[in-house]
Amino acid sequence: MEIETDRPPPQLHSVVIISLPPPDNPAKGKSITAFTLTDDAPPPHRSLPARSSLPRAPRRSLLSPKRAVIAALSASLLLFSLWVCLFSEAPLQLLGEPQEHEEDRKREEERSFLLPLYRKSGGRALREVGDVKLGSFLRKRKRRNKTEASASANSSVVFPISGNLFPYGQYYTTIFVGTSPRPYFLDVDTGSDLTWIQCDAPCTSCAKGPHPLYKPKKGNIVFPSDALCLEVQTNQKYHYPDSFQQCDYEIEYADQSSSIGVLARDQMHLLATDGDSEKFNFVFGCGYDQRGQLLASPAKTDGILGLSTSRLSIASQLHNQGIISNIIGHCITSDTDGGGYLFLGDEFVPRWGMTWVPIENDLTNFYRAKVVKINYGGKQILSGKKGNRIPAIFDTGSSYTYFPVEAYGKLIDSLSISSHFIQDQSDPTMPICWRANFPVGSFKDVRKFFAPLTLHFEKRWWMMSRSFTIQPEGYLVISNKGNVCLGILNGTEVHDGSTIILGDISLRGKLVVYDNMEQTIGWTNSQCTEPKKPAGFPFFF
Repeated sequence: MEIETDRPPPQLHSVVIISLPPPDNPAKGKSITAFTLTDDAPPPHRSLPARSSLPRAPRRSLLSPKRAVIAALSASLLLFSLWVCLFSEAPLQLLGEPQEHEEDRKREEERSFLLPLYRKSGGRALREVGDVKLGSFLRKRKRRNKTEASASANSSVVFPISGNLFPYGQYYTTIFVGTSPRPYFLDVDTGSDLTWIQCDAPCTSCAKGPHPLYKPKKGNIVFPSDALCLEVQTNQKYHYPDSFQQCDYEIEYADQSSSIGVLARDQMHLLATDGDSEKFNFVFGCGYDQRGQLLASPAKTDGILGLSTSRLSIASQLHNQGIISNIIGHCITSDTDGGGYLFLGDEFVPRWGMTWVPIENDLTNFYRAKVVKINYGGKQILSGKKGNRIPAIFDTGSSYTYFPVEAYGKLIDSLSISSHFIQDQSDPTMPICWRANFPVGSFKDVRKFFAPLTLHFEKRWWMMSRSFTIQPEGYLVISNKGNVCLGILNGTEVHDGSTIILGDISLRGKLVVYDNMEQTIGWTNSQCTEPKKPAGFPFFF
C-alpha cells in the first residue's frame, strides 16, 4: 500500500468567465463567473444559508474625506480650465514657457512709458466744441511749395490723458518733439491715421494753440519716395515729378474740418516708467493750413495724435521699429474732472475679465466691429439682419456717440415717456435736452429714471454673449441749466446714418484695448486711475 504522504499535492486551477452583453441590448450589462478546480476529490457539499440570513458588512463610503478633497480639487480645476478656454484670449499662458523664453519675455517687457490724458481749461457749449474726427486722406488739390522743408519689442508706452467731456469736449496728451524736445498737446484720436502738429512752414491758417508752432528744418521734410509718403498718397492718385522735394498730405474729418501740410520726420522723446528716457524717429504731419473746428481759437491742443490701424499711426511706427507690440489701450475716467491714461504696447493688457470682439477688415483703418442688436433696458431698439450686421466704430476723436437713424428715433421715444421730464428746446447744449420737475444737481438725482444701453456683438462660438453696456452716465450730460441732455446724436449729421460711432461720452469708465496683432478690440470696466500690470491667475495661484 502506498503511503499517503508520497502523493503529490493537489493542483489548484482558477477559471474566470466574463460574459459581455449582446450588441443589440447593452442595457443587460456584463456578468462575471469565477470558480476553482483541483485534482483532489471535491469536498462534501455544504448548503449555504439563505442570502437574507447572512449578516451584512457595513457599507463603505464611496468617498472618503481624502477622496472628497481630491474630487473637489479636480472638479474645480476642470471648471477653471473650461473658464480659461471660454473667457481668456491667452489660455496658453497657463501652460508656462520654457525658461529661456521666459527670460526673453522679461527682457522684452522691462520698459514702460506713460502718457496721461489731461483736461482742458475754458469751455463752450458741447454743440460748439464737439467734433467727429474719423479722418481720411483726400486727393490732393494744387500744392504749394513750403520749406524744402532702441528698445525691445513688447515694451510699453503709457501717456497720461487730460480733458473732459463737458464742457471741454476733448481729451489730450503731451508728446515731446525735436532734437531739443518741446511739448505739444495732441488730441487723442483712434479714428485718425496721421499724427500732425500745427506748423510754421510758414503757416497759412492756424489756430492759436497752447505752444509755439513747430518749425521744421529742411532736413526734416519727407521725400515723396519715402514708404510712408506712399502710404499717404495711396488714395490720392497723385504722382510726384522727380524734382519734387516734399510729401504733401490733406486730411478731411467727418465734421468737415481739415488739415493740409507736409510730412516731416523728427525725434519723439518718451519717459519710461523706470525713469529712463527713450527717443526715436517718427513721421508726422506738419500742418500749415487748418479749416473748420480745427481753426477755432484759442485752441487747447497743438494737433492730433493718430492711433488708427494705419501704418502711419504712432503705434504702427513704434512697432515697425521693434519698440512695442502694435497694441493701443486707453482708459478715460468717468469723473467730471476728466483725465485718464493711454498706453502703447502690451504690458498693461489684462489677462482676465476682458470682453473681446474681432476687428472687421475693410478699406478703412477704423476700429470697426459688428453689432447684432441694441437694447434700451429690456427693450430692443435696433436689430441687424442676419449677414448684414450694424457696424460700430470706436473713436476717441468723437466727443459724442452717434446712432443709426432708426435706433436714434426709437431711443428718443423710449426716453420721452417719463412724466418727470419735459423737453426744453431753449437749452443750446445739445439737440435734445429735458427739464426735470425737480432740482437736478448731478447724475445721482436722475440716474434711476434711465436704463442702460446695451450693444450686443456677435456671440463667441455661437453661445458666449459679448456686450458693451453704456450706463446712463455714458449717454447723458447735465447742462449748465440743470437739464438732462442726450449725448447720443443722429448719425446722419456725420455720415449716411447707418453706422454706430462710439465716442468719448460712451467710452468713459472703461479700459478699451485695440490689439492690432490679434485684430481684436477688448474692454472692461475700470476706474481709470492708473495703469496696472496684469495680475496672475484668479485663484489657485
